[in-house]
Amino acid sequence: MAGHTQTGSVAAWDAAQAAAIVASFAGQEGATLPILHALQSAFGHVPREAEAIVADALNLSKAELRGVVSFYHDFRAAPPGRHVLKLCKAEACQSVGALALAERLLARLGVAWGGTTADGALTIEPVYCLGLCACGPAGLLDNEPLARLDDAALTDIARDARVAAA
Repeated sequence: MAGHTQTGSVAAWDAAQAAAIVASFAGQEGATLPILHALQSAFGHVPREAEAIVADALNLSKAELRGVVSFYHDFRAAPPGRHVLKLCKAEACQSVGALALAERLLARLGVAWGGTTADGALTIEPVYCLGLCACGPAGLLDNEPLARLDDAALTDIARDARVAAA
């Protein structure tokens, strides 16, 4: 897709790699979020198997760590599609029809928020304010900003992501 890069390649689950990532943050204050981000960067998501390693290293209960992972919207429970489209759900974008626009796209693709198309090409995620309030509805495709989205633009983005991923 012109101007857009696919999501980076991610490794298959590897307990030794996860342990090394966790160990690289040993002794740092407030290491929970940096560790989770590093795990997601490596594996494309925060694997459930990694949670026990992190909890043990940080002297947290598994429930406490699960609470952190589930609280923050950016952490994924499963690897994303080859392209990630984040659509803004903040008030400014809502006021210009972003939610209805997103719901129509989700219905066309047959996925829910956070879901990935059956071909693994595109994941649709919510985001809460991109700072593009004057240009809504806004989004990000593979971390590249998109502004003034409409049905035609989202249809093109979804089609191009699926073609590029084929």
